[in-house]
Amino acid sequence: MIRLVVLVLCILAAPPAWARMVARPVDWTLDGTRFHSVLVYDDAVAARRPGLVMVPNWYGVNAIAIDKAKMIAGRNYVILLTDMYGAAVRPANDMQAGAVVKPLLSDRVLMRTRIRRALDELRSQAATAPIDLSRLAAIGFCFGGAAVLDLARSGADVKAVVSFHGNLTTDDPALARRIRADVLVMNGADDAMTSPDFGAFLDEMRQTPTDWQFVVIGHAVHCFTETEATAPTGMCRYDAGAAARSYALMRQWLAVRFARGP
Repeated sequence: MIRLVVLVLCILAAPPAWARMVARPVDWTLDGTRFHSVLVYDDAVAARRPGLVMVPNWYGVNAIAIDKAKMIAGRNYVILLTDMYGAAVRPANDMQAGAVVKPLLSDRVLMRTRIRRALDELRSQAATAPIDLSRLAAIGFCFGGAAVLDLARSGADVKAVVSFHGNLTTDDPALARRIRADVLVMNGADDAMTSPDFGAFLDEMRQTPTDWQFVVIGHAVHCFTETEATAPTGMCRYDAGAAARSYALMRQWLAVRFARGP
């Protein structure tokens, strides 16, 4: 009898069998193009939590990006892993990726329109996912860093924007005056792809009325959070130490901004 009672108590105390990390498709259409994104969160947590728009590197939404979103989301965030290209566009190599990011980097109005639409979609997902609409932010990696910085430059009403080894350029530095989010930007000191833009970016951000921080990570090159960048040398290379430090800084930055309330 005692064994039976213990067994029942163990069953009741165990997490439900259906508790899992959700990665469900979220589609929308903008200007005739269908976009295919993924909403990621842990459904074992009932409480509402901050919502993040996440834009991956120039390879866009793929299995690696989904795994990265799951790792970041954990039990703490609901993440909309955002398609910036359209559902029919999935680059398979660097040449293809470079070709599909070029139109967006050349037409920043288009980029801002698409990332603003993603933020609207994140808000709408609160009807079916545990998103706290008072705590929204955006994070981006490489090309995705440029996208979320443009979201901030558009004047979007989010608490924070965080860019990892992102493109720092802009079509209009004066847009920095419209930023409402607190901005954290982290780039490698030895990132040959973005370091030429450091000075202009600092000048731009000095116009920003909100809190901002530009962190230069010593010895890191481009792609320092991208685990698939496994080459032992080169200018696009994963750095476990730099990745860990940057994720810790991101979580601290978001925690402080989300704690401020409405």
